[in-house]
Amino acid sequence: MLRRIALAVALVACAIVVYLAAGRAPSSQQRDRALALSGGVDATIADTTGNAFSLAVPKLSSAQRRAFAVGNSFFNRNWVSAPASTTGRDGLGPTFNAQSCSSCHFKDGRAQPPSGSSVPELGLLLRLSVADDDGPQRFVARYGGQLQDRAVNGVPAEGRIRITHTPRRGRYADGTRYTLRAPHYEIVDRALGALPKGVQIGPRIAPAIFGVGLLEAVPEKTITEHADPRDADGDGISGRPNRVIDARTGALVPGRFGWKANVPTVEQQNAGAFNGDIAITTPIFPKENCPDGQRACEAAPRGGQPEVDARKLGRATFYARTLAVPARRAVGAQQTSGGERTFANLGCSACHRLELKTGDSDVAALSKQTIRPYTDMLLHDMGPGLADGRPDSLATGSEWRTAPLWGIGLVKTVNRHTRFLHDGRARSIEEAILWHGGEAAAAMQRFLNLPRRDRENLIAFLRSL
Repeated sequence: MLRRIALAVALVACAIVVYLAAGRAPSSQQRDRALALSGGVDATIADTTGNAFSLAVPKLSSAQRRAFAVGNSFFNRNWVSAPASTTGRDGLGPTFNAQSCSSCHFKDGRAQPPSGSSVPELGLLLRLSVADDDGPQRFVARYGGQLQDRAVNGVPAEGRIRITHTPRRGRYADGTRYTLRAPHYEIVDRALGALPKGVQIGPRIAPAIFGVGLLEAVPEKTITEHADPRDADGDGISGRPNRVIDARTGALVPGRFGWKANVPTVEQQNAGAFNGDIAITTPIFPKENCPDGQRACEAAPRGGQPEVDARKLGRATFYARTLAVPARRAVGAQQTSGGERTFANLGCSACHRLELKTGDSDVAALSKQTIRPYTDMLLHDMGPGLADGRPDSLATGSEWRTAPLWGIGLVKTVNRHTRFLHDGRARSIEEAILWHGGEAAAAMQRFLNLPRRDRENLIAFLRSL
């Protein structure tokens, strides 16, 4: 199957090259075929099943496929507390949020928020910080930088998340009504005492991870050349890159991953998740996740130093980097084409850029690809409605990285829900649009003024991605 897909992709690419070499533009049919290659010629998979986010890029070598399979096993492994007879997978906790990567990234897709107000499901976590008098952020005393709502035997969990909602009602220009739900987060059953005044709570849903290797391969120049921090062109859009520390080199580099673009590489993202979510140490983050004052946590047994060595971290990173991107569907259909035009006319493409080009990569399938993730990888102020008030590196409390849209129409198939945005508050693609404010306020207002048919075409286009 993968060979047939790769052959079809190659034929499309060759046809386009031939037309361009002859001085002729590709036909509309060829353009549509090219647009379907969301991950580029070499990293797109034509799969619409529940496994659409979990397949490797084509053309991996035999050795690379073995590395992918080993990384997949680490990603899906349930870690256990130490000491254990299976020393290769012990070291969980002492406090943690999940037992495996796939607990939150089910089938390499995105998580959803809790279905109830007091029993959180896996995939939602709370980042914590407080601001010093001179402005910088610091972790919360005794609780650290992330609430750990689970723990191994003999160690208390830090607390529990309680969520309530406030309805926000509105209507479109044609009179159609809608209701959004604004979530409010509270930490209850606190095991370590009261939280300080002014604590900043940042809810985060686990995002889909396919395609991250391609985004990592986008050159820094490409990211920065799309930035317009002072809105020099006067279009109301002032995206800028976050700047974060590369844990390997100590250099200040553009952030690429995370809801606020606060992580520079796939390896660092994986090591951070191992340490912060599962409480597993790695060569990147070798210190156990036990904030000062958590004595039971500090006294708990360890699973080795580090608990995930460089080889295991490397395999898990290779796995994430080489997950393919599902192809776009229904390209060129009347409804999706109409929705694509509406997407551009509303101004959505100012941030959700159609195309990026990758540079060189040690994985051939990720090199020199024209990809269509619908993101500029920059921070944008999304207004008070989505603000969590918690800065992250250069990102303010109301700035967010433009979320990639590729694969958004397959979330229901793969992950069995349609929850979107950084905390999953939006119950549909439509609601996600309605939450847009700040730099996107004008585009959202134009969306409110659309006739119903144009709104439906736009949603159909987004579901085709």
